[in-house]
Order: sequence, then C-alpha cells, then structure tokens
Amino acid sequence: MNQLVEKMFHTNPFVTELIVILLLAILSFIIYLISKKVILRIIFHVIKKTKNKWDDAFMERKVLDKVIWLLPLLFLYLTSNGVPSFQSFIQRVCISLMIWVSLGAISSLLTAVNDIYLSFPKSANRPIKGYLQIITIFFFILGIIAIIATLLGKSPLLLISGLGAMTAVILLIFKDTILSFLASIQITVYDLIKIGDWLEVPQFNADGDVIDVALHTIKIRNWDKTITTIPTHKLIEGSFKNWRGMTETGGRRIKRSINIDISTIKFCDSEMLEKFEKFTYLKKYLKLKKAEIKEYNEKNNVDESQLINGRRLTNIGTFRAYIGEYLKQNTRIDHNLTFLIRQLAPTPLGVPIQVYVFTNDTAWVNYEAIQSDIFDHLLAIVQQFDLKVFQNPSGNDLSRVLKD
Repeated sequence: MNQLVEKMFHTNPFVTELIVILLLAILSFIIYLISKKVILRIIFHVIKKTKNKWDDAFMERKVLDKVIWLLPLLFLYLTSNGVPSFQSFIQRVCISLMIWVSLGAISSLLTAVNDIYLSFPKSANRPIKGYLQIITIFFFILGIIAIIATLLGKSPLLLISGLGAMTAVILLIFKDTILSFLASIQITVYDLIKIGDWLEVPQFNADGDVIDVALHTIKIRNWDKTITTIPTHKLIEGSFKNWRGMTETGGRRIKRSINIDISTIKFCDSEMLEKFEKFTYLKKYLKLKKAEIKEYNEKNNVDESQLINGRRLTNIGTFRAYIGEYLKQNTRIDHNLTFLIRQLAPTPLGVPIQVYVFTNDTAWVNYEAIQSDIFDHLLAIVQQFDLKVFQNPSGNDLSRVLKD
C-alpha cells in the first residue's frame, strides 16, 4: 500500500502539491481557530480586567479580530516552499491578503483612536474624525497600489510613477474629498463648528444640534428628531448660524412686541395717576416723574388747566415704565445683558412696545416658559392702563357691529 502511494506521488507531482496545499489550508484554518478561540479570548479577558478604557475601544472596534488573520496567512507564506509549482502564486496572494487585512486593522485602529479622543472634554471643540479619515484614505491608496503591484509582480514605484499622468483624473475623482479636507481645516482652525452646537442652515432646512463632524459630512439632528446630512464643503461655502455664542454667554434673547391700539393712547389725568400709584412697581417711578414734571412746569410757568400744555405723563409711557420695573424684579432675567423696553415706529397694526431682554436660562423649554409667563402678565395687565392691544376684527366683532 505504501509503495502504491509513493508511486502515485512520484508519477503525479501536481496531485501531490494540491494535496499539500489542502493540508496547509487546513492547518492555517486550525491556527486561525486556535488564535481566535484561545489567544484572542485570553487577551480580551485581560483587557476587561484593566482600568484603562482605551484598550476597551480597541476591543469594541475589533482591531485584534482583524490582526489575528495575519497568523494563518503568515503560516501559509512561510510553508509555501512545500509546493514549488505554486510557491510564487501563494506568496503573492498571501502578501496581498496580509496588506488588505492590515488596512482593515489600521482603519479600525484609527476609529478606536477617535473613540478614545471623544472621551476627552476638548474633543467637542477640536474634532479629529476628518483628519483620521484622510489618514485612512491615504493608507488605502498606498495599500491598493501595493496589492496590485504584488499580484502583477511589479515594483510599486512603477505604478506610483504612472500616477503622474493620472493626476487630473485623480483630482476629479477626489474633488469632494479635497474640498471637504480644506473645509475641515477651516472648521478646526477657526473653531466654526463642534459637536453639540445648535446650527441653523436655511438652505438645507436644517435646524438643530450637530451630532457628528466627519470629513465628508456634518450631521444635524433637527428639533423634529430628523437627521440632516450636509456635505462639509457645502456648509462652509454657504452661510449658517451657530447659536453657540448664546449658550456660552448664558443668556437667551427675548425680542417680542405688544401692539397698542393708537386710539387708546392718552395723557394721564389725576384719577389715573391716583390709580397707578397703587401699583407696587410704579410707586417709585411716579414719585420721581411727578416731582420732575412739577418742577419743569413751575419753572416754565405752564398753564396746567389744559392737558396739552407743559409736560405730562401718558398711559403708554407709564405702561412702558411698568414693564421695565416688572422685569427688573424678575429673577429669570439676566440684568447684565442688554435690557431695553422701547417704543417702535407706529404701523398699521398699532404702536409696538418691544421687550428686548435676555433670560438667564438658555434651555429651550425653560426659555419659552419664561417668555410666555412674562407676556401672559403683560397682556392681562395692559387694560389697567386704559390701553387696548390691537388686533384685526374677528367674526364676533363684525356681528356685534351689525347688531348695533
């Protein structure tokens, strides 16, 4: 029997080498299983017990899972001399696969590096994901050139030298990548965008928080929980509003007006002043203004029998003063920022009294609650000054007029 086998091996060397290749492949697979089931599990067990978090990132991104493939490929490469007819082919395939596996491991490694970097507070201000993607692309370009050169049995330098003639084609293919890379540099250098910023980009109908800053795209989670993906270079080419300054300042602006019906504006008579003096927020104001006006009128011998003569208080001016005193007592208003209660130019909708102040809470829900509470009070109190808020006639208004 042994003689028969030996005779077959000598008479059919091709079959012999195929059998050897099969055996080597089986041994390589066994090496892979041992590496994955034994060595890798031991390494993972050690990693889980360490206090460092960076090694956990490598495990989660499966860096070692990809590196482990190098062992069976290296075994095949070193034992390929057992099949002389296929040695060159096996070695080239093994080298190509080892390069490809290494590229995958490098990609996972850089992703893990980004995960580790994101655990630091400064990562929000200086994202590096775009730069790591550039490095990954660079390694993949070199790796693919090396794989092609290995399979063809040519020097990689010959392929690289031939790329000069393809520069224009390469620039065209990687145009968006190059533009995005330059945009990423601008974003980082000028600190334009960081994760967590509230960004408003009208041309892309985006309005929400930045959740990812990558090489090619920037992701924004809109307030309706949809995701808008914007090309990085397109964002820089256009215009956008970053609300980060508002958050950093700690104050959010209220800029809203109450339109007063012009027909209800008038001078304050003694009866109105007596009523207004009972308002807590107006006591100090009225005392000072009445003394100031009295001094002026006496100094200029004003005939006070006519309202039109001299200086007098108006109900709209007193209402404006009331708003100012009311908001000065509001603990939710930031008094270190702009504080302005002003009258704007009259419009067909009445005379606007504008509240221009800042809350000391920038959270959206809290801000809206503060603003609503303020205007709930002002709209309810305006009638106490013999003023009316302007509004267009409704169906009920027209019905009452027709009945009258």
